[in-house]
Amino acid sequence: MQLLLRRVTERAYSNKDSIVGTWRTRRFKDFLELVKPPSGAKIIDLGGTPYMWELVPHDFEVTLVNLPGTVRPSGHHQIRFIEADATNLKDVFSDQSFDIVFSNSVIEHVGDDNKQADFAQEVYRLGRAYWVQTPSDRWPIEPHTGFPFYWQLPEFARQHLKRSWKKKLPVWTEMVEGTRVISRKQMQALFPDGSLYIERAFLLEKSYVIYRPFE
Repeated sequence: MQLLLRRVTERAYSNKDSIVGTWRTRRFKDFLELVKPPSGAKIIDLGGTPYMWELVPHDFEVTLVNLPGTVRPSGHHQIRFIEADATNLKDVFSDQSFDIVFSNSVIEHVGDDNKQADFAQEVYRLGRAYWVQTPSDRWPIEPHTGFPFYWQLPEFARQHLKRSWKKKLPVWTEMVEGTRVISRKQMQALFPDGSLYIERAFLLEKSYVIYRPFE
């Protein structure tokens, strides 16, 4: 079942015309409307991929930061690729090096509470405006596992599922084990000066975004 789910998910995330592609295009347009990046803005995307920046035409200078070996560089002339840890970039970029810090579905993967706080501090340090998104813990289908209400299951049930998944999908299961879902309240605590935007689909909470517009 999980093997089939992985194949379906990969197609959905790589196809711009899929429902996932449609949702992400809408999210990108929300980013443009709420953060208001200026023409030619210098944007750092923490943990992102070229996919997001090919959804809508733009003239931004984009720098993608990812752990070594996790993202394959493309030939996109507007994108620079840096391999580094997004929770500690002090030796890579100086303070306020960018106009905007962007992150899409990454903060839940960086580690424990301390690592998430480090990530938030780097967001503040690197740019004057930001957009940080994370999947809602109230969305019926948990996006990392594809399992309904995964985070609402008792711990023993989640452990049982992970043991069964690890037999056929060890690398993917490791990603699931390293995911720490963040609530709306936790996001607001990490970014106390940010505005909250709740992304919805079918009238349900799909993700949370904390943002500070470019001014």
